[in-house]
Amino acid sequence: MQKYRTLIFIAGLAILFLSQYKLIMPFVYKVVASDLFLVNSKDQSSQVPITTPLSNLAFMHCNNYIKDELGTDKTVIFPEKPLNAWTLGNYQYLISAEFTVTNDKADTTKKKYACRITYNNGDNEEGAIDFSNWSIIGVSGFKDM
Repeated sequence: MQKYRTLIFIAGLAILFLSQYKLIMPFVYKVVASDLFLVNSKDQSSQVPITTPLSNLAFMHCNNYIKDELGTDKTVIFPEKPLNAWTLGNYQYLISAEFTVTNDKADTTKKKYACRITYNNGDNEEGAIDFSNWSIIGVSGFKDM
């Protein structure tokens, strides 16, 4: 058995490679090509910045989230519109904006942030004003204050 250890190892690798190539990958390709991951929604993704009523609401909700996270000891001023807003499709938005924050020592700082937010009700836009219908996926740029 000691003599054939290398041969058995090479044969095992060959069997593993062939099963990956002939069995597993064709199955993966069929699953990816199917409608399993297809999401039908009216909201299509865009590579260019957009301005829509929902993107404006997403900007407002991101601002409110940041204001709540920073607390009451800091004064936060947000602009009227974001620097950029993109739709990622299926009511997911990426907001890039900036804000000015003044702490209790009267130090003023201008910060940029990025916020990824999702509207949970899909095509039903009736509850878009209510923050409980949105999910903040992540915000960067303000935690180091």
